Amino acid sequence: MLRFYNFVQYKYCIGTDPVYSFLLSRILIFISRVSVLPLLFCSTMLILITALLVRGCRPGKIVQMTEAEVRGLCIKSREIFLSQPILLELEAPLKICGDIHGQYTDLLRLFEYGGFPPEANYLFLGDYVDRGKQSLETICLLLAYKIKYPENFFLLRGNHECASINRIYGFYDECKRRFNIKLWKTFTDCFNCLPIAAIIDEKIFCCHGGPLMSLTQVCLLCDLLWSDPDKDVQGWGENDRGVSFTFGADVVSKFLNRHDLDLICRAHQVVEDGYEFFAKRQLVTLFSAPNYCGEFDNAGGMMSVDESLMCSFQILKPSEKKAKYQYGGVNTGRPVTPPRTAQAPKKR
Repeated sequence: MLRFYNFVQYKYCIGTDPVYSFLLSRILIFISRVSVLPLLFCSTMLILITALLVRGCRPGKIVQMTEAEVRGLCIKSREIFLSQPILLELEAPLKICGDIHGQYTDLLRLFEYGGFPPEANYLFLGDYVDRGKQSLETICLLLAYKIKYPENFFLLRGNHECASINRIYGFYDECKRRFNIKLWKTFTDCFNCLPIAAIIDEKIFCCHGGPLMSLTQVCLLCDLLWSDPDKDVQGWGENDRGVSFTFGADVVSKFLNRHDLDLICRAHQVVEDGYEFFAKRQLVTLFSAPNYCGEFDNAGGMMSVDESLMCSFQILKPSEKKAKYQYGGVNTGRPVTPPRTAQAPKKR
């Protein structure tokens, strides 16, 4: 039976263990001196070690990766995604995270708080790239963990894991600036194979946007990635995004009853406290990028589901005030989706 634990944990800026960083740096030095490197460490492990070495460094520090390493991550993870179903059937316990949007430092803070894999199982709900300054670091770390722990670490597709969207909102420009357009196309091939929904213990339905009329309509990818709840709507309504629809509390109830589910867990929208309930706690929105784009005072949320389906929330406060994200030194000027509880973004 699904339950919610009322205690909410808050976490602020987390310090880095200097001993941990020192040991990792010693490992890298050792690896660099060993001629039989392929026999000892695969490129995935190298990227994991390199990516985690920036813990405790100034926010925005670039992780050094070669094009061959990144391409290898895309190819190998794509094979894993293709070998697993498009609708995942998962078991608790696990932790669920919402949008990350290239906020790599905050992703590391989430792992420090929730436990680095394989200490905990994870399900991410999409939108790993765009908006933030470090989309490449973010998606490469997530893909590396998927390769390393394919049965314990899961990634769903968000609307920004789509070429027509991330071509505009930053990821394309980041790939082009740091590598080349060909690598961006390799990422696109990988994103096209991501699963789009998950069901936890036959009771919690997880996706990026919102539900469908039937689970047999999984081919209707647009609604799963784009739809939004609206307390002022009965049934389905128009979406201000210009894509898909909004849906009311009645749609949530009908969907859950039809499929004998207890909860819809989705992402896709900024929410002020990192999580927000809808439809009498039948739906929860998670957003895991605190201080989103440097424009909002929102917290980041992560939901923990234990073996008994008890759900609790861990809240990540913004570590510091950040400037608006820019790509290549030029602000995109494109608006972000504001929190439902805010009339206008709070400027930083």
